[in-house]
Amino acid sequence: MIKRLFTFLMLITTTVVMAQNPLPLRKSVETSKRAIRMDVPLPNPIMNAFEAKTRGFSGKPGPNYWQLETDYTIKATLNPQTQTIWGSEVIKIHNNSNQPMDRIVLRLDHNIFRADVPRGSSVPAETTEGMVVTRIVVNGDQVDLGARTSFRRRGGEPKLQVMGLQQTVATIFLAEPIPAKSTGTLEIDWNTKLPGGENGRGHRMTQRWGSNVFQPTQWFPRLAKFDDMRGWETNVYLGPTEFFNNFGRFDVSIDVPAGWIVSGTGILQNPEEVLSAQTRERLTKVLDSDDEIVIVGEDERGAGKATAEGESLVWRFVADKVNDFAWAASPDFMWTATRATIPEKGPIPIHMVYLPERARLFERAGEITRHALEFYSELWAPYPFPQMTMQDGPSAGMEYPMVVNSNQGAADHEVAHQWWPMMVGTNETRYGWMDEGFNTYMNILSAADSRGQPANLNGRGASYGRRSGDDDEATMMWLSNYAGDGYSFQTYSKAPLMLSMLGGIVGDEAVINAMKKYTKTWAFKHPSPWDYVFFMNNELGQNLEWFWYYWLWTTESVNGSIQKVSTGSTTNVTVHQAGQMPSPVVLKVEFETSGPAIKSMSNAKMIDANTAVVTWPASVWFNGDRTFNAELKFGGRKIKKITLDPDGRFPDNNAADNVWENK
Repeated sequence: MIKRLFTFLMLITTTVVMAQNPLPLRKSVETSKRAIRMDVPLPNPIMNAFEAKTRGFSGKPGPNYWQLETDYTIKATLNPQTQTIWGSEVIKIHNNSNQPMDRIVLRLDHNIFRADVPRGSSVPAETTEGMVVTRIVVNGDQVDLGARTSFRRRGGEPKLQVMGLQQTVATIFLAEPIPAKSTGTLEIDWNTKLPGGENGRGHRMTQRWGSNVFQPTQWFPRLAKFDDMRGWETNVYLGPTEFFNNFGRFDVSIDVPAGWIVSGTGILQNPEEVLSAQTRERLTKVLDSDDEIVIVGEDERGAGKATAEGESLVWRFVADKVNDFAWAASPDFMWTATRATIPEKGPIPIHMVYLPERARLFERAGEITRHALEFYSELWAPYPFPQMTMQDGPSAGMEYPMVVNSNQGAADHEVAHQWWPMMVGTNETRYGWMDEGFNTYMNILSAADSRGQPANLNGRGASYGRRSGDDDEATMMWLSNYAGDGYSFQTYSKAPLMLSMLGGIVGDEAVINAMKKYTKTWAFKHPSPWDYVFFMNNELGQNLEWFWYYWLWTTESVNGSIQKVSTGSTTNVTVHQAGQMPSPVVLKVEFETSGPAIKSMSNAKMIDANTAVVTWPASVWFNGDRTFNAELKFGGRKIKKITLDPDGRFPDNNAADNVWENK
């Protein structure tokens, strides 16, 4: 998700670290010793998962891993005059857990449009009645929606009832639980008015322009996530943070007036019923080349030209193994298409639907989307879905399976979300950095590749030191849903800085290769931060829990400096760390061009004839010392300059004290 193009551009530069004017440098007030924490916290949810053997210290799904699956059959009718969707859905619930399900938790995100629900900063553009549920049936038994909720007394009989239908999270209490390893059926009838807005206020929750462009998202009652760590995820929907959904199958039929073009998640099942012969014929040519072709031109819109004739048409889409469904509809859309070639799969179509007057915003959309799909397929794993669609509209910066609500401005970023959370199903409401943060990291790599340049992560890790210590900053492990004003930094910006430092320890290539394997291991599953941490430790071949602890659970920094240098046959460099976070000691040593031969050191690497980089592991600090004597035994060649952390990978609030020059 990107609120505005400007915000996105800021996010992928090093200046993103400073969400406000730089704080003045502080004088260090420190103890002579520091206690270095060597492990990560293990709260009850992950410990329970370890005990149940659904997860473990390998970072891989355990032998008893399971996840809920939800299959939706939805029939929806859009009424443009009232801007309302009327829907009926059947959800098949696969309770793959080892416990009976005594309740069902619903996500009713459209209730955020009501005036009486809690909201974050993403204020809806229009107040409505929200998600109006008119019928609920569980396994053939109808819920009395007008009954007052009563809580069962101990020993009393359970009762089928519902509470919270006016909130973004509702709960259906079951009289007869859905047994473990079995299925249940939930039927819901509902309607919701789509809020409009010309200025995009409310971001993803602005869902239409007037009565002719609709972008329904989070538009139907959904089952909340149910997993092995916490059971039901009951965090309310506040607006800024995003989602945590179950994987399953969607079979969605959308009834709209004839002449309207509909795009969405999945594959159109009935093109012969809703598209004109000309439109269908042009679609057959999309995969022939990288050229962008016109499917429906500006003067080809309408019933009998773009679509079949009639009063209304029902468009049916089916998508397998996805965690959501989004769509768009308009009588005014142009439709163009091109292709991307995916490793191990071959070409897939890229569809773009947009208003003719906004065509300039889509001039490079196909090219950018193709690069993103192909680059990220090589970077992490092949794009798993059969198509990609870019949809014009007010929500110009949101992502759903196979669907990007964006123009070319945020295309790369939004396409990247097809890997997380659409493929690797992370919990964005709690740990947004596993979604947006990883996304920003891969955007940096993609942007460099699109320019034909190697990615450069130098300076990013160090830049965090200029922000560390701001008491308004939430740690990365604080629930993103409640991160407040620091949400953008916590969720989008800090993870790339963390991965910059990790690359400074093990190498960027090693980080990328480990994350490639992590992607494959957790594809279409739901990893937690602990799974990621332990998986990376194992793939990188070392215990980095100290590293993860300081980045994820604290807002500490390194703040290294060179305090003193004494020269001679052995040069002694006194390195100091004022912060609580340890880091390796990396010194760049520059020699005069003439003099005795430079002797080798086992922990040194010559990067040219007169420059060496010397590294000591972070473990030199694990005894709690704040100073370390780095001995340089290069022989008699005169040293002219020494730089601590020359690549700027470790959080530091003042780079000026990292340099010593022999004057």
